[in-house]
Amino acid sequence: MTTDTANDLREAVREHYAAAARAVDDGTETGCCGSGSCCAGDTASLDFGESHYTSEQRGELPDKAALASLGCGNPTAVAELREGETVLDLGSGGGIDVILSARRVGPTGIAYGVDMTDEMLALARQNAEEAGIRNAIFLRGEIEDVPLPSGSVDVVISNCVVNLATDKAAVLTEIGRVLKPGGRVGITDVVAEDHLSAAARAERGSFAGCIAGALSTAEYVAGLEGAGLSDVSVEFTHEIAEGMHNAIVKATKPESAEREPLPVVTDRSGCC
Repeated sequence: MTTDTANDLREAVREHYAAAARAVDDGTETGCCGSGSCCAGDTASLDFGESHYTSEQRGELPDKAALASLGCGNPTAVAELREGETVLDLGSGGGIDVILSARRVGPTGIAYGVDMTDEMLALARQNAEEAGIRNAIFLRGEIEDVPLPSGSVDVVISNCVVNLATDKAAVLTEIGRVLKPGGRVGITDVVAEDHLSAAARAERGSFAGCIAGALSTAEYVAGLEGAGLSDVSVEFTHEIAEGMHNAIVKATKPESAEREPLPVVTDRSGCC
């Protein structure tokens, strides 16, 4: 992929999700993860969006947080979050997974969200404030270059966003970098079967629609293992297009990984 192509794709994704944030703020329907074949058909609402969350979880959220849920799963359920942990959500969007994570790690924990779209960050901060969340911090940045120190996070989650990155190798490397030894990954994403070429994936849907940019199972495993992670697994949950699946991706960072000294984070004002 050339630099110009990567920049064009990144801007297309940014504008797509900025428009989604504006639609939520205006009180209009956002649709699903994106445009194209991933949203076609009567099952689209089951493949993407708030349907992956329980009624109890949706009851914990402001209406706009639920409306802005454009993902393909529920990473907060996958990651088994614990009291006092530090969680990072890559591509945090309207903040649904950060808010739910912040509640689960409690006041002694922190939930970070990183997003490159100003409109989504503003919506997420508004949602966190409305939900009364004080241990959520939303940071502007790209998931290929996470604005957090190495070894600072217990859990990395993400909900149908890695497929949108233009440099997925950098994203997976960043996951390995920010995780503490013993840290873990709980990602929901669109993943392709190994036999599908990049061209075949593009035939099934758009890049901004979460299809064309999807990694295959083998690519995900190789990328996470290359980032120093182990126990990597990719579990398909259901098919959304021929050879394309919503999937749960898990991995851990070995306890033996070298620890680096961490700065003390005292400013949580980024929550709102």
